[in-house]
Amino acid sequence: MSVTTVRLQAEVEKHLEVIANRLHRSKGWVINQALSEYIEKQQLEQARWQQTLEAMESAAQGKVVDANEVHNWLNSWGTENELDTPGSEK
Repeated sequence: MSVTTVRLQAEVEKHLEVIANRLHRSKGWVINQALSEYIEKQQLEQARWQQTLEAMESAAQGKVVDANEVHNWLNSWGTENELDTPGSEK
């Protein structure tokens, strides 16, 4: 584990201290948790952005599914005659 020094605003330090005391954890533990969650969120957002770009490219190439097909598919969920995913290879 490495050590990194961070300068915190006084107000942030105050809130950090309160949280650490309430959780009976060190300030370092709280900071580690917060950063881990932030990094995970950023990675998810980056993956979603990449998926969005791929979807936009796909749509630009005309690879789209008619809305009526999607609605019919959704309406078939849970029925005896559930339809295959629209646009899926058969």
